[in-house]
Amino acid sequence: MKPVHKWGVFEAIFRSKGRYEDPLRDVSVRCVFDSPSDGETVIDAFWDGGDEWRVRFMPDEEGTWTYRTVCSNECDKGLHGRRGSFKVVSYDGDNPVYRHGPLRLSDDRRYLIHEDGTPFFWLADTAWNGVIKSTLDEWREYLSFRRRQGFTVIQFVMTHWRGGPYDRLGERAYEGDKRIKRLNVGFFRRIDPKFSMLNEYGFVVAPVLLWAISDEISPGYRLSDENALLLARYLVARYGAYVVVWILAGDGDYRGEKAERWRRIGRALFQGKRRQPVTMHPAGRHWVLQEFIGEEWFDIVGYQSGHGVDEEDLRWLCFGPPSRDWMLKPPRPFINLEPNYEMHLAYRILKPITPHMVRRAAYWSLLIAPTAGVSYGTNGVWYWAEKPETPFAHPNAGVARPWWEAMRLPGAEDMGRLKQIFTELPWWLLRPDPGLLTEQPGLEKVERFVAASRSLDGELAVIYTPVRQELRLNLAGLKRPVRAVWVNPRTGEKSKEKKISETCTTVKPPGEGDWILILRHTSSS
Repeated sequence: MKPVHKWGVFEAIFRSKGRYEDPLRDVSVRCVFDSPSDGETVIDAFWDGGDEWRVRFMPDEEGTWTYRTVCSNECDKGLHGRRGSFKVVSYDGDNPVYRHGPLRLSDDRRYLIHEDGTPFFWLADTAWNGVIKSTLDEWREYLSFRRRQGFTVIQFVMTHWRGGPYDRLGERAYEGDKRIKRLNVGFFRRIDPKFSMLNEYGFVVAPVLLWAISDEISPGYRLSDENALLLARYLVARYGAYVVVWILAGDGDYRGEKAERWRRIGRALFQGKRRQPVTMHPAGRHWVLQEFIGEEWFDIVGYQSGHGVDEEDLRWLCFGPPSRDWMLKPPRPFINLEPNYEMHLAYRILKPITPHMVRRAAYWSLLIAPTAGVSYGTNGVWYWAEKPETPFAHPNAGVARPWWEAMRLPGAEDMGRLKQIFTELPWWLLRPDPGLLTEQPGLEKVERFVAASRSLDGELAVIYTPVRQELRLNLAGLKRPVRAVWVNPRTGEKSKEKKISETCTTVKPPGEGDWILILRHTSSS
């Protein structure tokens, strides 16, 4: 058997000797893995059609591993008591996913790190329909392009849903309404190579397990609790060996009494088990931290500021719960999973969202809470449009360009520059500090809101202004003197450094448009 590298994927196939009318419910198979250091990990196997079951496992130690299967039907000798071994070797390539390992929360729980402690900057693109609509060649082209731009995460939906009622072949993930009558294994076999390709191209995978908006299609809304959990368990068993961040539910209302369904499902699916990070994707401007703050399995506060650009929408982001609740305990990373999508029609005004609006929402999101990351999206890519068309069941989104045109929109290049700006800094040390401003222009006019953040040690500050305006600063919280550099988020160009020694000072960007101001203590590198 070919060796598997550490943090790669080991796979084994088993064939049942019995016959099962309902393989999802009639039988369960688990695989017990014993590590070279005598640790034990139990992983669910999954049915892959006919008499075939598979198990996939991510080894976290080098050396020889052994495994044995445990089947609920002990008489099925094809599934019960099977044993084997495999060798795990070190990884010697340059893929960051395999070099550094899966993700977990940092020690202070404010951002994500790899298993080896390397900080991970979340820059996600949104391809909700990507794995169900693309061909393999299209997916390769897309991943190559986004990798070049600097994206680190791809978000997508794992099943049929409101915006993708069928896959490329016109099929759904399962038959049934509130109850799964038959699982379509072929649907997931077609996803498999695209899923593994994500890690192979260096991306962390962020799949939505159960899209949950209130319609007649989405499994997170239509399926009963029991069947939603059955489907989610299947997906976690099938894809849990890859480097992922699970999005348990997508675009639903999880507030108030509705939260209890998702607390039950989350606990049953993840709590007390070996797992990777988990978040939720709520509907636009729905804030659900209070509903899930006590849930051990709820690792990341995902939220959606949505596609509005008027006063109310912008104030929700700049002055609302994302900017306030990050101080609640226990700490968690805050990530805006769906800010303004480029070329999406803005709510109410029905005009296309511009690259400036995309940048504004992204930089605000990164600086109003401890910096952890942000997501990006555009109609043609999330919908995976093959021609100019309005996305299914999204009449107010506007006409989407074909995906290969949409992925080249300028906002995505701006996101690559955003990542470069932050990853040149110790971004994980940043905490919001409104006190850096003696006056907040956004109080009078929210479109002028200035987001300011600094490191607790006073060595670094990052300030974003969406328009050219004078900024009155109070640098009492910083070590001085500081080196001040303006960065143009549209080009990445930097101004000449200016030394500032005063506690209170006034600065102004060197040109029109939005700008980032970076302040570093002169003794800092």
